[in-house]
Formats: sequence, C-alpha cells, structure tokens
Amino acid sequence: MGTSDREAEPVALRFMTAGYQTFVLRYTTYYKTFASDSNQKGREEPVLPQALFDLAKAVSTVREHADEWDVNPNQIVICGFSAGGHLAASLGVHWHESFLSEELSVESEQLRPNALILGYAVLDYILMKEEAEKEEAQWKHEVWKSSNHAVFGKEMPSLEELNNISPVNFVTEATPPTFLWHTADDDLVYAQNSLHFATALAKKRIPYELHVFESGVHGLSLSDETTENDPVHVNQDCQVWVDLALKWLKKRM
Repeated sequence: MGTSDREAEPVALRFMTAGYQTFVLRYTTYYKTFASDSNQKGREEPVLPQALFDLAKAVSTVREHADEWDVNPNQIVICGFSAGGHLAASLGVHWHESFLSEELSVESEQLRPNALILGYAVLDYILMKEEAEKEEAQWKHEVWKSSNHAVFGKEMPSLEELNNISPVNFVTEATPPTFLWHTADDDLVYAQNSLHFATALAKKRIPYELHVFESGVHGLSLSDETTENDPVHVNQDCQVWVDLALKWLKKRM
C-alpha cells in the first residue's frame, strides 16, 4: 500500500483482519523524515520516477514470492491515499510500459496490479493547477509550489509536464478495475480528481466503483479513531468506505 505511515499500517491491518495478506511499502519521498512545514528542506532531486520504480519493484517482489508468502499472484491490489493514491494510480496506468520493465529487468506482466483502491487521490494535475490558482488562501499556493518542487524539482512545471504526470490522461484498456472514494468538500485534493478518473475508466469500459461522500476533510484514512490526528478525522459517514471496498474486492476476486 502506498501512502503515509499514519494511514498505511492501520488500513493494512483492517484488510488483513478481513482475510487479505497485506504489505506496506515505504517508498522514496521528498522528505526523508516527517516535515512539519512546507519550507523544510527536502531532497535535492525530485522523487519521481524513483517512487514509481519502488512500487513496481514491490509488486514484482510479491508476485515472485507468491507461493512462499501464500499470495495469489492474480489478486494483487494496490491501495493508496492522496499522493500515495497518485503513485498507485500511476502504476495502474503505466505498468505495461517498457520504461518500467526495462528499469527492473522483468516482464511487464510481473508488474501488473489486478485492482486499485484510491482514496482522495491526486489524479489530474491540470485540474489541481486550475483550482489552486483560484484559491485565495496563501498557504494553499505555498503547498502547491512545495508539492511541485518535490515532484518536478521546480515550483512552476509546464502544462506538458503536468499532463505527463496525470494518471487520468493514461487510462487504457490495460488499466485494472478501480475503487475510488473522495469527499465532495475536500479543499486540498479536489473531488473532481476521482470524478475525472472514473469518467476515463468508463470511456474505456474498465470496471470501477466510485463513492463521493458529502463532507469530510482531506486525509481521513480510516475515518475513525485509529488514524485520527485531529477530531475532524473521525467521520462516521465516511467510515463505511472500508466495508464498501472489501465488498467490491469480494465481487472481483
């Protein structure tokens, strides 16, 4: 599962208790330790594509050891939230491309996710840019610049660069079935990310399930006390996403 440690381990535990073998990936990020503010100095180089190589290698490793680890190699699901959701979706849309198989010296099929679970994921960078430019709060502009610097190595990437890193633009018939959830009033990663990705999946006739809850702050994770950093992270309406995702997986696998 690709996401922050705060989210990944409790979510993995929930899936494990539901009978799914789970693995938590600690992949390359811009900040090597927890960053308390966006001005904190991170790595000199942008994190991509290394983070994508990390995830692809993880999938390959799990599939390679499937018998040893009691894993069904045809039921490997990638789950990610927010920026981790972007990473999960990126593998979902690019797993079959040669730049990944050549980097890892494996067959593309070794890297294929069988399904994706994406929580409030960043999926459309052009949308993010357009919405960020409308925001009045200065801190949101700073977050946008900081995240761009982490991903691209600069604060103002070109439209071409933003398009090239947006999973929504690369959905094909090879993209795996996807479960998406978001909150309508997420004011950091806008719900249109999930809506646009679902539309792209629909155009390619890829099975998907989309849930947009009316209200909830960004970063809800399990939406209960297990993953709360603040009382607003406890959201009873959104807690049901886990059960919905598990029901969806049982239909698919």
